[in-house]
Amino acid sequence: MSLTLAIIKPDAVGSGKAGKVLAHLEGAGFTVRAARMLSLSKAQAGAFYAVHKGRPFYDELVEFMTSGPVFPMVLEADDAVPLLRETIGATDPAEAAEGTVRKLYAESKGRNAIHASDSDENARQEIAFFFSEHERLGTGRS
Repeated sequence: MSLTLAIIKPDAVGSGKAGKVLAHLEGAGFTVRAARMLSLSKAQAGAFYAVHKGRPFYDELVEFMTSGPVFPMVLEADDAVPLLRETIGATDPAEAAEGTVRKLYAESKGRNAIHASDSDENARQEIAFFFSEHERLGTGRS
């Protein structure tokens, strides 16, 4: 079993689709190990997406990710990263396979309902961005 990070983005949270997205992920075989709803500051969103800084869509992405609450979660499954990427579909919902999260729930390429880590290394870093070790491993209580 391995872990990955998913973030239900402001478009899906704001339109009441977060529960459907979560149910879809659980139906695909994921177990939720940690989750929370929060609002990102511009500094937090900028830091999280720093890898994209300087790209044409960076400012728009930061603006979008701070436009409303997000729902980051740690998911566990066999080969979690590639399974999640397959489950959510292509970035552009028009190109996403039938039955994928983005085909079902995304509005557009820019408002695409969900973020997913793209490698095991990025998953570790992204999980640590949002969750402490005891939160993601279930070893502590608040």
